[in-house]
Amino acid sequence: MGAKKQPTYRVVVTDSRSPRNGRFIETVGLYNPLTNPPTAKVNAEKVRYWLSHGAQPTEAVQRILGWTGVVERTPESSPNESAASAAAG
Repeated sequence: MGAKKQPTYRVVVTDSRSPRNGRFIETVGLYNPLTNPPTAKVNAEKVRYWLSHGAQPTEAVQRILGWTGVVERTPESSPNESAASAAAG
């Protein structure tokens, strides 16, 4: 969604067998990365419903849901930390 140089994204529920930009089941939120800080609006009730029925969020959606407080935030490590621990071990 959005216009040239002005992206906005939908948070959707989709079947894993459908194509990447194909049909989806339901829109559960919106994400705008251009605001400072980025804004995300999600319908928490719908998200919890789909998660309870086995939906698996992508990494990006998991991060957005953590920002909005719908699910618990998972500890995020920076890429530098993982590279340093790999070099040490």
